[in-house]
Amino acid sequence: MEEQNMLTTTADYDYGDTTTMQYDYDYDYDYEDELCNKTDVVHFGAIFNTSFFSVVVALSLLGNILVVVILAKYENIKSLINVFTLNLAVSDLIFTVGLPFWAYDQVNGWTLGETACKAVNFVFYVGFYSSGILVIMMTIHRYVAVARPLSNLVSDTKGFYGILASIVIWTVSPVLASPAVIFYKVMEQDLRMYCDYEDHYWKLWGTYQQNVLFVLTLLIVCFCYTQILCRLYRPNAQRRRHKTLNLIFTLVVVFFVGWAPYNIVIFLRSISLHPQPAVDSATMSKTCESYSKPLDYAFYVSRFLAFSHCCLNPVFYAFVGVKFQSHMKRMLKGWGRHRRNSIPRRSTRLTITSITSGEEFSF
Repeated sequence: MEEQNMLTTTADYDYGDTTTMQYDYDYDYDYEDELCNKTDVVHFGAIFNTSFFSVVVALSLLGNILVVVILAKYENIKSLINVFTLNLAVSDLIFTVGLPFWAYDQVNGWTLGETACKAVNFVFYVGFYSSGILVIMMTIHRYVAVARPLSNLVSDTKGFYGILASIVIWTVSPVLASPAVIFYKVMEQDLRMYCDYEDHYWKLWGTYQQNVLFVLTLLIVCFCYTQILCRLYRPNAQRRRHKTLNLIFTLVVVFFVGWAPYNIVIFLRSISLHPQPAVDSATMSKTCESYSKPLDYAFYVSRFLAFSHCCLNPVFYAFVGVKFQSHMKRMLKGWGRHRRNSIPRRSTRLTITSITSGEEFSF
Protein backbone atom coordinates (compact mmCIF):
# COMPACT_ATOMS: atom_id res chain seq x y z
CA MET A 1 0.00 0.00 0.00
CA GLU A 2 2.83 2.37 0.80
CA GLU A 3 4.37 1.80 -2.61
CA GLN A 4 1.05 2.56 -4.28
CA ASN A 5 0.94 5.94 -2.59
CA MET A 6 4.34 6.96 -3.88
CA LEU A 7 4.56 9.04 -7.07
CA THR A 8 7.83 8.27 -8.75
CA THR A 9 7.59 9.60 -12.28
CA THR A 10 8.34 13.09 -13.46
CA ALA A 11 5.10 13.19 -15.43
CA ASP A 12 3.12 12.53 -12.26
CA TYR A 13 4.80 15.49 -10.62
CA ASP A 14 4.41 17.85 -13.59
CA TYR A 15 2.15 20.69 -12.56
CA GLY A 16 1.34 21.89 -16.04
CA ASP A 17 2.64 23.31 -19.22
CA THR A 18 5.62 25.53 -18.52
CA THR A 19 6.06 26.91 -21.99
CA THR A 20 6.03 30.66 -21.75
CA MET A 21 3.82 31.23 -24.75
CA GLN A 22 1.12 28.59 -24.23
CA TYR A 23 -2.05 28.69 -22.26
CA ASP A 24 -1.95 26.39 -19.28
CA TYR A 25 -4.32 23.47 -19.48
CA ASP A 26 -2.28 21.21 -17.18
CA TYR A 27 -2.97 18.21 -19.36
CA ASP A 28 -0.67 16.02 -17.29
CA TYR A 29 -3.39 15.94 -14.67
CA ASP A 30 -6.90 14.66 -14.41
CA TYR A 31 -8.84 17.64 -13.08
CA GLU A 32 -11.10 15.35 -11.11
CA ASP A 33 -8.09 13.95 -9.28
CA GLU A 34 -8.41 14.84 -5.61
CA LEU A 35 -4.66 15.35 -5.30
CA CYS A 36 -4.51 18.41 -7.54
CA ASN A 37 -7.79 19.60 -8.98
CA LYS A 38 -7.07 22.60 -11.19
CA THR A 39 -10.44 23.08 -12.84
CA ASP A 40 -10.84 26.45 -11.11
CA VAL A 41 -7.44 27.57 -12.41
CA VAL A 42 -8.36 26.69 -15.99
CA HIS A 43 -11.72 28.47 -15.72
CA PHE A 44 -9.98 31.54 -14.31
CA GLY A 45 -7.49 31.50 -17.18
CA ALA A 46 -10.24 31.20 -19.79
CA ILE A 47 -12.19 34.18 -18.42
CA PHE A 48 -9.17 36.32 -17.55
CA ASN A 49 -7.27 35.84 -20.80
CA THR A 50 -10.29 36.21 -23.06
CA SER A 51 -11.38 39.45 -21.36
CA PHE A 52 -8.06 41.21 -20.96
CA PHE A 53 -6.42 40.05 -24.18
CA SER A 54 -9.41 41.41 -26.09
CA VAL A 55 -8.55 44.85 -24.70
CA VAL A 56 -4.85 44.38 -25.48
CA VAL A 57 -5.59 43.35 -29.07
CA ALA A 58 -7.88 46.35 -29.68
CA LEU A 59 -5.43 48.89 -28.21
CA SER A 60 -2.45 47.31 -29.98
CA LEU A 61 -4.14 47.39 -33.39
CA LEU A 62 -5.22 51.01 -32.90
CA GLY A 63 -1.90 52.30 -31.61
CA ASN A 64 0.44 50.44 -33.94
CA ILE A 65 -1.61 51.08 -37.08
CA LEU A 66 -1.60 54.80 -36.20
CA VAL A 67 2.19 54.67 -35.87
CA VAL A 68 2.54 53.05 -39.31
CA VAL A 69 0.16 55.58 -40.92
CA ILE A 70 1.91 58.59 -39.36
CA LEU A 71 5.37 57.35 -40.36
CA ALA A 72 4.26 56.64 -43.92
CA LYS A 73 2.47 59.97 -44.31
CA TYR A 74 4.66 62.50 -42.49
CA GLU A 75 8.12 61.12 -41.71
CA ASN A 76 11.36 60.34 -43.54
CA ILE A 77 11.30 56.56 -43.52
CA LYS A 78 15.06 56.36 -44.13
CA SER A 79 15.85 57.82 -40.71
CA LEU A 80 17.20 55.11 -38.41
CA ILE A 81 14.93 55.95 -35.49
CA ASN A 82 11.92 55.91 -37.82
CA VAL A 83 13.04 52.54 -39.19
CA PHE A 84 13.21 51.23 -35.62
CA THR A 85 9.79 52.65 -34.78
CA LEU A 86 8.22 51.24 -37.95
CA ASN A 87 9.73 47.80 -37.35
CA LEU A 88 8.58 47.86 -33.73
CA ALA A 89 5.01 48.67 -34.80
CA VAL A 90 5.07 45.84 -37.38
CA SER A 91 6.57 43.49 -34.78
CA ASP A 92 3.85 44.33 -32.26
CA LEU A 93 1.16 43.79 -34.88
CA ILE A 94 2.65 40.36 -35.66
CA PHE A 95 2.76 39.60 -31.94
CA THR A 96 -0.87 40.67 -31.59
CA VAL A 97 -2.06 38.33 -34.36
CA GLY A 98 -1.49 35.29 -32.17
CA LEU A 99 -3.47 36.48 -29.15
CA PRO A 100 -7.02 35.91 -30.53
CA PHE A 101 -6.08 32.34 -31.51
CA TRP A 102 -4.84 31.67 -28.00
CA ALA A 103 -7.97 33.14 -26.46
CA TYR A 104 -10.00 30.76 -28.63
CA ASP A 105 -7.70 27.88 -27.70
CA GLN A 106 -8.13 28.66 -24.01
CA VAL A 107 -11.91 28.28 -24.24
CA ASN A 108 -12.40 25.59 -26.88
CA GLY A 109 -9.12 23.71 -27.13
CA TRP A 110 -7.09 23.58 -30.35
CA THR A 111 -9.45 22.58 -33.17
CA LEU A 112 -7.63 24.32 -36.06
CA GLY A 113 -5.24 21.55 -37.07
CA GLU A 114 -1.48 21.04 -36.79
CA THR A 115 -0.49 23.36 -39.64
CA ALA A 116 -2.29 26.27 -37.98
CA CYS A 117 -0.77 25.23 -34.64
CA LYS A 118 2.76 25.55 -36.02
CA ALA A 119 2.01 28.71 -38.03
CA VAL A 120 0.31 30.65 -35.24
CA ASN A 121 3.04 29.88 -32.71
CA PHE A 122 5.82 30.62 -35.18
CA VAL A 123 4.32 34.00 -36.09
CA PHE A 124 3.79 34.77 -32.41
CA TYR A 125 7.38 33.92 -31.47
CA VAL A 126 8.69 36.00 -34.38
CA GLY A 127 6.75 38.98 -33.05
CA PHE A 128 7.93 38.30 -29.50
CA TYR A 129 11.64 38.01 -30.27
CA SER A 130 11.74 40.80 -32.86
CA SER A 131 10.12 43.14 -30.33
CA GLY A 132 12.74 42.28 -27.72
CA ILE A 133 15.60 42.76 -30.18
CA LEU A 134 14.15 46.11 -31.26
CA VAL A 135 13.91 47.37 -27.68
CA ILE A 136 17.62 46.54 -27.28
CA MET A 137 18.53 48.32 -30.53
CA MET A 138 16.46 51.40 -29.74
CA THR A 139 17.99 51.66 -26.27
CA ILE A 140 21.51 51.45 -27.69
CA HIS A 141 20.61 54.03 -30.34
CA ARG A 142 19.40 56.45 -27.66
CA TYR A 143 22.64 55.99 -25.75
CA VAL A 144 24.77 56.63 -28.86
CA ALA A 145 22.66 59.69 -29.71
CA VAL A 146 23.52 61.19 -26.30
CA ALA A 147 27.10 59.95 -25.97
CA ARG A 148 28.19 60.51 -29.59
CA PRO A 149 25.65 62.77 -31.31
CA LEU A 150 27.88 63.21 -34.38
CA SER A 151 28.19 59.47 -34.98
CA ASN A 152 27.25 58.07 -38.39
CA LEU A 153 24.74 55.87 -36.59
CA VAL A 154 22.82 59.00 -35.58
CA SER A 155 23.29 61.14 -38.69
CA ASP A 156 22.65 58.43 -41.30
CA THR A 157 20.22 59.83 -43.89
CA LYS A 158 20.67 57.24 -46.66
CA GLY A 159 19.08 54.42 -44.71
CA PHE A 160 22.07 52.05 -44.73
CA TYR A 161 21.97 51.31 -41.00
CA GLY A 162 18.20 51.05 -41.09
CA ILE A 163 18.34 48.40 -43.82
CA LEU A 164 21.09 46.54 -41.96
CA ALA A 165 19.12 46.62 -38.70
CA SER A 166 15.97 45.38 -40.45
CA ILE A 167 17.88 42.47 -42.00
CA VAL A 168 19.28 41.49 -38.60
CA ILE A 169 15.90 41.73 -36.88
CA TRP A 170 13.94 39.71 -39.42
CA THR A 171 16.69 37.11 -39.78
CA VAL A 172 17.46 36.46 -36.11
CA SER A 173 13.89 36.42 -34.82
CA PRO A 174 12.64 33.71 -37.28
CA VAL A 175 15.69 31.60 -36.38
CA LEU A 176 14.87 31.90 -32.67
CA ALA A 177 11.23 31.08 -33.42
CA SER A 178 11.99 28.08 -35.67
CA PRO A 179 11.61 25.40 -32.93
CA ALA A 180 7.88 26.17 -32.95
CA VAL A 181 7.63 24.95 -36.56
CA ILE A 182 9.55 21.76 -35.85
CA PHE A 183 8.48 20.70 -32.38
CA TYR A 184 4.95 22.01 -31.87
CA LYS A 185 2.31 19.28 -32.22
CA VAL A 186 -1.42 18.89 -31.77
CA MET A 187 -2.03 16.34 -29.03
CA GLU A 188 -5.01 15.02 -27.13
CA GLN A 189 -5.44 14.73 -23.38
CA ASP A 190 -8.63 14.20 -21.40
CA LEU A 191 -10.72 14.31 -24.61
CA ARG A 192 -9.41 17.76 -25.50
CA MET A 193 -6.98 18.82 -28.22
CA TYR A 194 -4.13 21.15 -27.41
CA CYS A 195 -1.16 22.68 -29.27
CA ASP A 196 2.16 22.48 -27.45
CA TYR A 197 5.78 21.41 -27.56
CA GLU A 198 5.91 17.66 -27.91
CA ASP A 199 9.11 17.30 -25.87
CA HIS A 200 9.87 18.70 -22.41
CA TYR A 201 13.39 19.57 -23.52
CA TRP A 202 12.07 22.16 -25.98
CA LYS A 203 9.70 23.54 -23.37
CA LEU A 204 12.73 24.23 -21.19
CA TRP A 205 14.60 25.65 -24.18
CA GLY A 206 11.77 28.08 -24.91
CA THR A 207 11.57 29.17 -21.27
CA TYR A 208 15.30 29.75 -20.74
CA GLN A 209 15.69 31.41 -24.13
CA GLN A 210 13.19 34.04 -23.06
CA ASN A 211 14.80 34.37 -19.62
CA VAL A 212 18.14 35.06 -21.31
CA LEU A 213 16.55 37.66 -23.61
CA PHE A 214 14.99 39.40 -20.58
CA VAL A 215 18.23 39.46 -18.58
CA LEU A 216 20.22 40.70 -21.59
CA THR A 217 17.66 43.42 -22.31
CA LEU A 218 17.55 44.46 -18.64
CA LEU A 219 21.35 44.76 -18.45
CA ILE A 220 21.52 46.84 -21.64
CA VAL A 221 18.61 49.07 -20.58
CA CYS A 222 20.13 49.68 -17.14
CA PHE A 223 23.60 50.40 -18.52
CA CYS A 224 22.49 52.70 -21.35
CA TYR A 225 20.00 54.70 -19.31
CA THR A 226 22.45 55.02 -16.43
CA GLN A 227 24.99 56.51 -18.81
CA ILE A 228 22.35 58.82 -20.27
CA LEU A 229 21.36 60.00 -16.79
CA CYS A 230 25.00 60.74 -15.92
CA ARG A 231 25.29 62.94 -18.98
CA LEU A 232 22.00 64.69 -18.23
CA TYR A 233 23.41 65.90 -14.93
CA ARG A 234 26.01 67.96 -16.71
CA PRO A 235 25.33 71.74 -16.46
CA ASN A 236 24.60 72.17 -20.18
CA ALA A 237 21.81 69.56 -20.02
CA GLN A 238 19.78 71.38 -17.38
CA ARG A 239 17.09 72.69 -19.71
CA ARG A 240 15.49 69.37 -20.70
CA ARG A 241 16.62 67.31 -17.74
CA HIS A 242 13.33 67.03 -15.87
CA LYS A 243 11.22 65.80 -18.80
CA THR A 244 13.88 63.33 -19.98
CA LEU A 245 14.39 61.94 -16.47
CA ASN A 246 10.66 61.32 -16.12
CA LEU A 247 10.54 59.51 -19.47
CA ILE A 248 13.55 57.31 -18.67
CA PHE A 249 12.20 56.48 -15.22
CA THR A 250 8.83 55.53 -16.72
CA LEU A 251 10.41 53.34 -19.42
CA VAL A 252 12.55 51.42 -16.92
CA VAL A 253 9.74 50.94 -14.39
CA VAL A 254 7.21 49.78 -17.01
CA PHE A 255 9.75 47.41 -18.54
CA PHE A 256 10.71 45.90 -15.18
CA VAL A 257 7.18 45.66 -13.77
CA GLY A 258 5.91 44.16 -17.02
CA TRP A 259 8.60 41.58 -17.68
CA ALA A 260 10.28 40.71 -14.35
CA PRO A 261 7.29 38.93 -12.70
CA TYR A 262 6.57 37.00 -15.90
CA ASN A 263 10.14 35.76 -16.27
CA ILE A 264 10.36 34.81 -12.60
CA VAL A 265 7.11 32.84 -12.83
CA ILE A 266 8.00 30.94 -16.01
CA PHE A 267 11.38 30.07 -14.52
CA LEU A 268 9.77 28.71 -11.35
CA ARG A 269 7.24 26.72 -13.39
CA SER A 270 10.02 25.22 -15.51
CA ILE A 271 11.40 23.48 -12.42
CA SER A 272 8.60 20.91 -12.57
CA LEU A 273 9.90 19.70 -15.94
CA HIS A 274 13.16 18.55 -14.39
CA PRO A 275 13.38 15.10 -12.74
CA GLN A 276 11.75 15.27 -9.31
CA PRO A 277 12.22 13.13 -6.19
CA ALA A 278 9.51 10.70 -5.20
CA VAL A 279 6.76 12.19 -3.02
CA ASP A 280 3.72 10.75 -1.34
CA SER A 281 0.15 11.79 -2.07
CA ALA A 282 -0.15 14.02 1.01
CA THR A 283 2.96 16.00 0.08
CA MET A 284 1.82 16.34 -3.50
CA SER A 285 -1.62 17.60 -2.47
CA LYS A 286 -0.08 20.14 -0.09
CA THR A 287 2.39 21.30 -2.74
CA CYS A 288 -0.45 21.69 -5.23
CA GLU A 289 -2.46 23.99 -2.95
CA SER A 290 0.41 26.02 -1.51
CA TYR A 291 2.71 26.30 -4.53
CA SER A 292 1.49 24.99 -7.86
CA LYS A 293 -1.98 26.56 -8.03
CA PRO A 294 -0.88 30.02 -6.76
CA LEU A 295 1.94 29.90 -9.31
CA ASP A 296 -0.56 29.15 -12.08
CA TYR A 297 -2.69 32.16 -11.08
CA ALA A 298 0.45 34.30 -10.98
CA PHE A 299 1.33 33.05 -14.45
CA TYR A 300 -1.92 34.31 -15.97
CA VAL A 301 -1.65 37.74 -14.35
CA SER A 302 2.08 38.23 -15.02
CA ARG A 303 1.69 37.11 -18.64
CA PHE A 304 -1.04 39.70 -19.20
CA LEU A 305 1.25 42.43 -17.81
CA ALA A 306 4.13 41.28 -20.02
CA PHE A 307 2.11 40.84 -23.20
CA SER A 308 0.56 44.28 -22.77
CA HIS A 309 3.83 45.68 -24.12
CA CYS A 310 2.44 45.41 -27.66
CA CYS A 311 -0.09 48.17 -26.91
CA LEU A 312 2.23 50.20 -24.63
CA ASN A 313 5.17 50.38 -27.06
CA PRO A 314 3.44 52.89 -29.38
CA VAL A 315 2.89 55.18 -26.41
CA PHE A 316 6.44 55.10 -25.04
CA TYR A 317 8.44 54.84 -28.26
CA ALA A 318 6.35 57.03 -30.55
CA PHE A 319 3.60 59.24 -29.16
CA VAL A 320 5.67 60.70 -26.30
CA GLY A 321 7.81 62.40 -28.94
CA VAL A 322 7.04 65.97 -29.85
CA LYS A 323 7.05 65.21 -33.58
CA PHE A 324 4.59 62.35 -33.28
CA GLN A 325 2.27 64.46 -31.14
CA SER A 326 2.43 67.19 -33.77
CA HIS A 327 1.74 64.72 -36.58
CA MET A 328 -1.18 63.25 -34.65
CA LYS A 329 -2.75 66.69 -34.13
CA ARG A 330 -2.17 67.51 -37.77
CA MET A 331 -3.82 64.28 -38.90
CA LEU A 332 -6.80 64.76 -36.58
CA LYS A 333 -7.24 68.35 -37.78
CA GLY A 334 -7.11 67.11 -41.37
CA TRP A 335 -9.86 64.58 -40.64
CA GLY A 336 -11.87 67.31 -38.90
CA ARG A 337 -11.55 69.70 -41.84
CA HIS A 338 -12.52 66.96 -44.25
CA ARG A 339 -15.61 66.19 -42.19
CA ARG A 340 -16.61 69.85 -41.88
CA ASN A 341 -16.09 70.45 -45.60
CA SER A 342 -18.20 67.44 -46.51
CA ILE A 343 -21.19 68.51 -44.39
CA PRO A 344 -21.89 71.91 -46.10
CA ARG A 345 -21.72 70.34 -49.54
CA ARG A 346 -24.29 67.77 -48.55
CA SER A 347 -26.45 70.41 -46.80
CA THR A 348 -26.39 72.71 -49.85
CA ARG A 349 -27.53 69.90 -52.08
CA LEU A 350 -30.37 69.00 -49.73
CA THR A 351 -31.43 72.64 -49.36
CA ILE A 352 -31.77 73.08 -53.14
CA THR A 353 -33.79 69.91 -53.37
CA SER A 354 -36.14 71.08 -50.64
CA ILE A 355 -36.69 74.45 -52.32
CA THR A 356 -37.54 72.89 -55.67
CA SER A 357 -39.98 70.56 -53.96
CA GLY A 358 -41.76 73.46 -52.32
CA GLU A 359 -41.18 72.16 -48.79
CA GLU A 360 -39.24 73.79 -45.98
CA PHE A 361 -36.78 71.88 -43.82
CA SER A 362 -34.25 72.88 -41.18
CA PHE A 363 -30.84 71.26 -41.21
